[in-house]
Amino acid sequence: MNSAKSFTRRFFLRAACATIALALCMVTQPASAQTLPATAAVNPKKPALFLIGDSTIRNGSLDNGATAGQFGWGHMLHYYFDTSRIYVVNDAMGGTSSRSFQTSPNLWPLVLQKMQPGDFIIMAFGHNDSSASIRGNGDETQPFTGRGATPGAVMHSFGWYMRQYIEQARDKGATPIVCSLIPRNRWNAGKVNRNTNDYSLWAKQAADQDKALYFPLNDMIADKYDKLGMEEVQAKLFPPNEAVHPNWAGAKVNAETVVEGIKALKDCPLKDYLLADPKCPDTPDIKSPARGEMGPTALAPVERPTNAPASAPALIPQ
Repeated sequence: MNSAKSFTRRFFLRAACATIALALCMVTQPASAQTLPATAAVNPKKPALFLIGDSTIRNGSLDNGATAGQFGWGHMLHYYFDTSRIYVVNDAMGGTSSRSFQTSPNLWPLVLQKMQPGDFIIMAFGHNDSSASIRGNGDETQPFTGRGATPGAVMHSFGWYMRQYIEQARDKGATPIVCSLIPRNRWNAGKVNRNTNDYSLWAKQAADQDKALYFPLNDMIADKYDKLGMEEVQAKLFPPNEAVHPNWAGAKVNAETVVEGIKALKDCPLKDYLLADPKCPDTPDIKSPARGEMGPTALAPVERPTNAPASAPALIPQ
């Protein structure tokens, strides 16, 4: 009996000591370790940030500058995130519209297949939508007669396709974030042309209708272009005679602006994965093939590792 009482006292004494030690350990941890998001601290599988869109996000098959030194902003976005805690998966594909990315069996369906609860997705389309989707955010349809059309194919509005991305990503437990397309290198009276009354507007309308997060990337970049002026933008941020696709410096400006847009979002845990002091190179991190050299065929979305260790590198196609 006395032995049992002695054992009980020793058990509770050890438990109390362990509790005190654990508390002291937590107090002495650095602040950064105490403020990690709960999902990052307890989920053994890292969340992923997926990027979908066109060549302004991933230029060419590998986004390696093969096309006259052009780059998409998705190429360097991983430099702004703590990739030990979140993957940055650039699944954008050059030449795609809001419709073609969704209807291609090798694009959106494969992205959805990889998506898990707790993931994020940023989407931006519009540069290739002039004849691929109906202008606006309505629910009307019409026959699709464009490239790759099949008998009986229909075309929906740009906003309708954006809403499908939002709803399907949300059904997978991911957080959808819509942003407007980047402005083109086209100017009028010293001001860069904006998409205020077309694809930027319809992207926002689709996001608002489905209560998704949105930031006005088109206006944010255009404000920077206007401040720099046409001559400096064309000389420093775009290859010669290029109207759509920035060079490395221009893509870096766009990536930085995407980060600013993320930071401005309300109630968006994605910002918790941003680095406080990111280091994105000022020059390309990849050697471009010789101009005119044919690159590999277009890639399907990259694979997402399963059971990846916490220290796995960012998943960026190079």
